[in-house]
Amino acid sequence: MTLRGVRGVPAVSAGTERVAAGELPSPARDEWARWGSTAGLSEAALDGLTALVVPQPLGTLLQPLRLTGAVAAVPVTGVLCTGNGPGIEMLQMMVDVGDPALRALADAGVPFFELPTGHWPMQSCPAALADVLIEAASGGGRRLSSGDADRPPAHLRPFLLDVPERPRERTGNTDLYLPDGPGPHPAVVFVHGGPVPAGAWPTPRDWPTLTGYARYVAGQGVVGVTLDHRLHAVTDYETAAADLADAVDRVRADPRVDAGRVALWFFSGGGPLTADWLAAPPAWLRCVAANYPILSPLPSWGMVDTRFHPVRVLAHAGELPVVLVRAGRESAEIAATVEEFLTEAGRCGANVEVIDVPGGRHGFETLDATDEAREAVHRAVGSVLARLTA
Repeated sequence: MTLRGVRGVPAVSAGTERVAAGELPSPARDEWARWGSTAGLSEAALDGLTALVVPQPLGTLLQPLRLTGAVAAVPVTGVLCTGNGPGIEMLQMMVDVGDPALRALADAGVPFFELPTGHWPMQSCPAALADVLIEAASGGGRRLSSGDADRPPAHLRPFLLDVPERPRERTGNTDLYLPDGPGPHPAVVFVHGGPVPAGAWPTPRDWPTLTGYARYVAGQGVVGVTLDHRLHAVTDYETAAADLADAVDRVRADPRVDAGRVALWFFSGGGPLTADWLAAPPAWLRCVAANYPILSPLPSWGMVDTRFHPVRVLAHAGELPVVLVRAGRESAEIAATVEEFLTEAGRCGANVEVIDVPGGRHGFETLDATDEAREAVHRAVGSVLARLTA
């Protein structure tokens, strides 16, 4: 039996007897990575965990916790293990796009610390953890911002290039930014990241990064496409993949689009969606691009057995060009997935071009209006369009 769909809980194969008894079985020695990053753990520490672990009651995962508000009086500090999940900057981005749980923590002024380790800091770096706890008891830590009325959140700041407006057509969840002339024109479909809360406004297809790129390529004679897909939690990748596939079909059916010349360009948490297209590239797909992408599931997601794992399928991409835009100031956990992808690209001989933004942050298009970042955008767009028009 397989348990799936609980956010943050790995999908694990469990014995029928244990599940019937209301317990999640203990991990075997080689299964710890399902439950979080083992970065920093020695072999002896893993042996110790395996010897001491006990089954977990299923109710702790499946029964809702009903809060009375009394917890607000209890001091809270968050210790983020960045080898396992997001750091403080990534949490701030999630607050900015409207994550309700994190917004509550920001409003409450909860302080956070980071440790560059995996899921078990008490085993991997006990001295550093003790120092953090002492500092937390003294009132230290960084707090998330719940918003500044005079300054928009990072993802809603202006695009780093001054790109002229273009005609736009909106149909359902898809927007087309149209070039001059009747066509048919090549097209680039820009795929946003996430997870993005369902109530976020404006929705991603109106975010300046996506609209900026779409207008840019439209000015170069290529249809720019933005869309909203339903990646609202890490359990939603199948839904988001279906939304994307449907949007691509509709774009290719448009008479103004050259159905044989399409590129897909992914951002951030949209990176796992590249897997379907790398695993079996259709003939019309001329290029896949990805900016600061997540290219294998993060340890905290619990998605070991998933089709949305680009590293695992890259060997099937053949000669499909991949343009990878890498942010030099990327968070550690995302940078590790990019390095894993590039290692696999070297092993299998994949056709990957890397464009580096050494001083760039995750989402640099609205965070870092530098000459270096602008040049990277020009290079990336030029590289993708060259594959479309060749």
